[in-house]
Amino acid sequence: MSRSEATPSPRRQELLEAAYAYALRSGLAELSLRPLAEEIKSSPRVLLYLFGSKDGLVRALLARARADELTAVRRLAAQRRPSEGLASVADELWRWLSDDAHRGLLKLWVESYARSLVEPDGPWAGFAGDTVADWLALLADAQPPRTRDTDAGLAQRTLVLAALRGALLDLLATGDRERTGSAVRRLLATVE
Repeated sequence: MSRSEATPSPRRQELLEAAYAYALRSGLAELSLRPLAEEIKSSPRVLLYLFGSKDGLVRALLARARADELTAVRRLAAQRRPSEGLASVADELWRWLSDDAHRGLLKLWVESYARSLVEPDGPWAGFAGDTVADWLALLADAQPPRTRDTDAGLAQRTLVLAALRGALLDLLATGDRERTGSAVRRLLATVE
């Protein structure tokens, strides 16, 4: 852990938020420090000092995106009644995922997930696996204890997660909210 990570400065946080807004608009695939620094009114040297390296900045941006996603999803999960169950929570998650307001975050998530799979040793390391674990844990909270702790409960969460992520990829590729939403609702009708 670098010194700047151990004691984050207000300037580091300010630049992280500005870089995050930039990443939501532009993605991370072709991130270059010079255009980023110019856009957020900084310099490559300052970014390198505050984040240690370009990889350090990417890791900080991924952590920021993951925190944003988890905060939103946890807020949705907290609003449900305990009796609503997995299908109801998954339906609320789909509404959030399919909302145009979250498109930048979700495109960034897809990009980061894919990069994590093809560059497992870079700054993306572990991102895909960590997000699978995050989502499975959130979905587990929606299941009653008698189901949650069984192989069948895990399989059901995995099916719901796969369906939501597959429908999300399809929606991002085609923009067809009606068709993807119909498919999600049809699947969720089979879930306890």
